[in-house]
Order: sequence, then structure tokens, then C-alpha cells
Amino acid sequence: QMADPFLYNTGERSHYGCLGHEVQIEHIKAYVCRPSFFTDKAVIVIHDVFGWLFPDIRYIVDLIAGHGYITICPDFFKGTDPWKTTDHWADFADWLKAHDPMKVDKEADVVLKYLKEQCGAQKIGIVGFSWGGMAVHHLMLKNPQLTAGVSLYGIIRDSEERYNLLNPTFFIFGEKDHTISYDQITLLDEKLKQYCTVAYKIKVYPGQVHGFAQLKPEDMKPEDKPYIEEARKDMIDWIKTFI
Repeated sequence: QMADPFLYNTGERSHYGCLGHEVQIEHIKAYVCRPSFFTDKAVIVIHDVFGWLFPDIRYIVDLIAGHGYITICPDFFKGTDPWKTTDHWADFADWLKAHDPMKVDKEADVVLKYLKEQCGAQKIGIVGFSWGGMAVHHLMLKNPQLTAGVSLYGIIRDSEERYNLLNPTFFIFGEKDHTISYDQITLLDEKLKQYCTVAYKIKVYPGQVHGFAQLKPEDMKPEDKPYIEEARKDMIDWIKTFI
């Protein structure tokens, strides 16, 4: 039996008072945070298995908005239940079949239309964590409207069509992530060298487990804090380079 991949304890979390608000866009609810000034730059944040309501992901949305982007986290589960810490790991494969990170295109299109038509966004990037990291990898192969992407610890599924990225993409991994082996990261690197014609980057952060980059400051362990902050700065820098 595989170990439960969600090493970070989602139960012991400090409260987070969000800075943004919720909107309804066609069949999707979304959490939006805007900077205090007008901008035509936007970032879509794709949540992990814990969904769009999870405080950690809303913290990330607010963080990115603070750097000057209209930032939105849509409910890519479309109102269905996210994975919960009380769920049984044995059921995860079935849950994942019903929540496929490769089937997010329709929702992404709805959100892109909203950002362009309602928010005046001209350049749009995308960032995703874990389940969302897989979704970002998928969308950066399919959707040319996304100017740049950051995929954080998205499990890598090997197949030849996984490497011809349309726009610059940055892959972030934790060294101690037991859901993603070093061999998978090496394979990704080798295949991107072979197939990818746009800018890409892969970086592995020492000692970090799955989910490390989305913790709020008060939930970080002191020894992890420098790596978490570095990963976030790298994520923002990648977005700022292209958007």
C-alpha cells in the first residue's frame, strides 16, 4: 500500500481572514483577490485536492494579488466534494477518476473568458499545487492563452505528448516528496530538453515534502521557512518575467 501523500496536517491550521471575495462565473464559483490599482495582468491559481475553500490556497491567491495581479482560484471540482483528511487513502484512486486534473479545459476556458471580458486581463498566467500542478502541466500543453505557468509538485505522468509546452513553464518539487520520485524529475528534465521549444525550469527544494510551498507563515517549521519563501519568490519571479 502506498503511503498517504498528504504529509502536511490540514487539521492543525491557523485561521486565515481572506482579503478577496467570492464570485459566480457561469457554472463555477471562484475566489478572487485584486490589487488596489488597475492592472491588465492576471493569474489563475489551481487548488490541490483540498479544494478552493482551503485557507492555504486562499492565502496564496492573496499573496499573488499583493504582487499586482488580478488573482482567481476557481472551484475546479464544480461543487463536488474535495478530498478530506478523514477520507480513506484506499478510496483515492476512485476519487481521482471522478476528479481528473487532465479534464479542466472547459473550466479554464470559462475563467479565461471572465478574466478577459469582465476584468480586462490581457496577459494571464497560471499556478497550481499538487492536483493543480498536474492541471497546470496539462493546460500549458493545450492552451496558448496562458502566457506562463508554474506547476508545483504535480505528479508526472510519462507519455510523449507531455513535453511540448506551448509557453514558459516552471516546475517546482520538494526533495523529500514521496509521491514524486527523483527518477520522474530526471525523466521530465531529459524529455523537456528533447521536446520543449519554450523556456522552462525545474527546481528541487532541499528537505521539502509534498505540499510545502502553500503553508501560511505561522504554520511553517523554522527549518523549512527559507525554502518555502525561496520557492514562492521563484514562483513570483517566473510570473513577473513573462507577465
